[in-house]
Amino acid sequence: MLRVALKTRLKTQSAHSVRCFATEVTGDLTKPKIASSKPKKRRETMFSDSLNKGPSFADFLTGDAAKMVIDPLEAARKDPDQRLPSWLKVPIPKGKSFNKLKEDVRELKLATVCEEAKCPNIGECWGGKKSEATATIMLLGDTCTRGCRFCSVKTNRAPTKPDPMEPENTAEAISRWGLGYVVLTTVDRDDLVDGGSHHLAETVMKIKQKAPQILVEVLGGDFRGNLDMVNILASSGLDVYAHNMETVEALTPHVRDRRATYRQSLAVLERAKQVKPTLITKTSMMLGFGETDEQVLQSLRDLRAIKCDVVTFGQYMRPTKRHMKVVEYVTPEKFDYWKNKALEMGFLYVASGPLVRSSYKAGEAFIENIIRKKSHNVGETPRLAQVKASEFKVQS
Repeated sequence: MLRVALKTRLKTQSAHSVRCFATEVTGDLTKPKIASSKPKKRRETMFSDSLNKGPSFADFLTGDAAKMVIDPLEAARKDPDQRLPSWLKVPIPKGKSFNKLKEDVRELKLATVCEEAKCPNIGECWGGKKSEATATIMLLGDTCTRGCRFCSVKTNRAPTKPDPMEPENTAEAISRWGLGYVVLTTVDRDDLVDGGSHHLAETVMKIKQKAPQILVEVLGGDFRGNLDMVNILASSGLDVYAHNMETVEALTPHVRDRRATYRQSLAVLERAKQVKPTLITKTSMMLGFGETDEQVLQSLRDLRAIKCDVVTFGQYMRPTKRHMKVVEYVTPEKFDYWKNKALEMGFLYVASGPLVRSSYKAGEAFIENIIRKKSHNVGETPRLAQVKASEFKVQS
């Protein structure tokens, strides 16, 4: 009797277990599910649209929300009606000169840093009278082998091979435009044995052959620290040797590619001056990365120690979301301060302003006058240091 009762009970329990299992498998909502021993993990709450643009809940808890500032340039990209600081506004590029210069660049398959680096001054430099237009031609292609965190130029470890016709095409284009001063720049080509120095030198020589009256500035790289390549470029017949420091020494590892160092850049400018003492040497620095006044002052001292002649200051502006954020938007008054400070330290010319870039036509007009005076043996460096930019009717 006891055995029969026990057998019946076991059958009942077995049938109940089968029903529960079937409920879990089929999802039958009419049957109760067996409770799980582990609680389900709640999905993280995610905000979208306008809420995602501001600080998070965690930022309010930590107090960081009060410190957050919306980038006005980023806001303007998303909202056309967003107001920018007045000193960051530029007119829309237009005009016959602008369009003609653009056509020539396309026809001869040339690249310009004006377009690749999204320079805000392209309308000013390419517009107006043709004889006053300025374009910075970018040689050795439009793809760089380095990846600096501030630069919008395309990067690749193995760019296409240099165009052997580029020196000839560049010289032809420049002779057509009838310019008095031209700027050539280049991407870094660490894939080339000579870093492209012979290609740059050949371009300068061809320009001088076709139009000897044109003054040539070359904004070159550091050639991985190979100063023999600096010798080749400095001896090519160019009039201004430019190489950009970009930022102060302490921030260089965070801003520039790891292959570019502060001391290496100083060595390039120093060697160019040693090879040809009559060369005008020039560099450019961006502000807004979080640099201190003392760090900027030390950079100016370092530049004067190697007899650098010209320095320009401009505002760093973030090209895309992939690049470094702007730490500070420097006021025009602060740029004036650095201009005056650099002139006091002995620089021949200083261009300083939120929209100033390393190649800026007002600066070129002043440098052109300096070089032409030197070529006629009128006014050596000590005398030129006292010349005011206003005498040449240019703006910084």
